[in-house]
Amino acid sequence: MQRVEFSLRLSCFYFGYDTENGISVAEQGAPKFSGPNQIESVRGQFSYTAPDGTPILVTYTADENGFQANGAHLPTPPPIPVAIQRALAHNAAHPEEEEPYRRY
Repeated sequence: MQRVEFSLRLSCFYFGYDTENGISVAEQGAPKFSGPNQIESVRGQFSYTAPDGTPILVTYTADENGFQANGAHLPTPPPIPVAIQRALAHNAAHPEEEEPYRRY
């Protein structure tokens, strides 16, 4: 290890380290409050060099919305076609009305 850091204050934390082979990690966490609920929230990043020499950097968050990672090397979904976007917007603006139950 070339560098190691750790800090803990009340309910918040931070840690980070760098290794001799170029791996770097940093993460911090703290509670968030949503109304009366406490939600753990973590942000961080790690980086390394891929076997082909490509530098890799991943940033992430983990909270009430789950784990979400970002990185230039990660695949992204194709854009939603305009016609489907319009249909989704129309459906959201015009919710289906429930019909009364009918007997047969």
